[in-house]
Amino acid sequence: MSSETPAPSYFDATLRAYEERLAKALAMGGPAKLSRRKEAGVLNARERIAYLCDPGTFIESGLFGTSGTFPADRDKTPADGKIAGFGKINQREAGLVANDFTVMGSSSGATNGRKIGHMKRVATQRGIPLVFLGESSGARMPDTMGARGMGSLLGNDGMQYQRMREIPWASATLGLSYGSSSWYAALSDFSVMRKGAVLAVSSPLLASLAIGEKVDPEELGGWRLHSEVTGLADMVVDTDEQALDAIKVFLSYLPSHHNEAPPVRAVPAGSGEGMRDIVNLLPPSRTQVYDVRKVVRTLVDKDSFFELKPRFGKVGVTGLARLDGRTVGILANNPLVKGGALDTDACEKFTSFLVLCDSFNIPIVMFVDTPGFVIGTDAERKRAPGKIMNMMNALSLMTVPKLSVILRKTYGQAYLNMGGGRNSDEVAAWPTAEISFMDSRFAVRVVHGLEPGEAGFDEALAQMDRENEVWDAASIFAVQSVIRPHETRDYLIRMLEVHQSRLTKEVGQHLMRAWPTSF
Repeated sequence: MSSETPAPSYFDATLRAYEERLAKALAMGGPAKLSRRKEAGVLNARERIAYLCDPGTFIESGLFGTSGTFPADRDKTPADGKIAGFGKINQREAGLVANDFTVMGSSSGATNGRKIGHMKRVATQRGIPLVFLGESSGARMPDTMGARGMGSLLGNDGMQYQRMREIPWASATLGLSYGSSSWYAALSDFSVMRKGAVLAVSSPLLASLAIGEKVDPEELGGWRLHSEVTGLADMVVDTDEQALDAIKVFLSYLPSHHNEAPPVRAVPAGSGEGMRDIVNLLPPSRTQVYDVRKVVRTLVDKDSFFELKPRFGKVGVTGLARLDGRTVGILANNPLVKGGALDTDACEKFTSFLVLCDSFNIPIVMFVDTPGFVIGTDAERKRAPGKIMNMMNALSLMTVPKLSVILRKTYGQAYLNMGGGRNSDEVAAWPTAEISFMDSRFAVRVVHGLEPGEAGFDEALAQMDRENEVWDAASIFAVQSVIRPHETRDYLIRMLEVHQSRLTKEVGQHLMRAWPTSF
């Protein structure tokens, strides 16, 4: 296509009118609003797209859309407040929707709703990821008020909120995000939140009116709430740019659609260098704590561990990484918090992560060191049995390769939830591993009725400790391999090669494709 200026023609006036409309559409909410954002150090919607996409690859869809409800709004709603189109992210095609808060607070209207629907349809049909850059004030009023408004604007697309995980969705919450922005964040496979942003069903004003008291925006939907309490935020960052970089990194681990394997990358120099001393990351006593993430980072390709939900369910660790250049999902107990005992938040976190990995053909590697589940009245009130079984069900339904490595201890039902009992394709263990129904110290008290310090307690404890050693499990093939700690990286790489699905080209059955993204 030539970039030369066209020769004068009969249509000059029409083309000038086109340029005027183009300039108006690209002007967004006007210089004053854009200037205020710049002064605050916050990118506008078009700047966000330019930062996220490879240069020169973004092609817009619906640039000349405007509000169609009230004619008087047409001149003040360029692109109807939501910018949509296609661009390449690290040389791979993606669909994008960026909310332009400078235009009517990027409120949801009929035109921009059609744009979003179009992006979802095309992205799903063509097998490309979809990215939502959230910042919106909710449904547009008065457009949605009354029966006519509700009937014409809301619910006309019966598939609007359906997720079948054919393609990855990623979302960034980059400002005040109410209504649709919060919905798409909750529906996404990856949700990153900038500090200072707010994610909620409705604005503090509306919430205050509803409950009759003043509501603080941070308490309503700030980053601490969603990263530490609800778990809706997979990652928290300081700036828009960091949020967009996080989306780029997340998508680099995933395939473009569910019928292809994840991309393979070159192995960075220095990967596996710390394996010789990895056993020294474990304390000499099984009751001492340590950070399992140090073990994970030593094992995987250098600098490849991308942790998800680090502030939520901290007794468990989840994240994407690479082994020999191939994407893997890491799921691990972290003895640094509560001794690694799994609570309901960790079960939710693990379940969500298992579904993500299975949906996009990512093998799972589990690192096991847990005394079991947190028990007691508080756990029961938080529906511990249901959360434990949700995780167990997700693990059972997975059709991607599952490898489990027992580092130190695994007790009770948690032994099964962490891949034991044939709930992994391969269960390996370090010689330091011990397996039992419960901690030996408790078992002696339950089985023998002996308390510490009483005659016979130490002898019974020593006997039970011997019976917990990994060798009995290995002798009956309950553990397929007992491996030297420094061999773990090579073992996992080799076993992932063995369990690579050649018949289906590394694509699973996706039995959980309709599992909700937030629950």
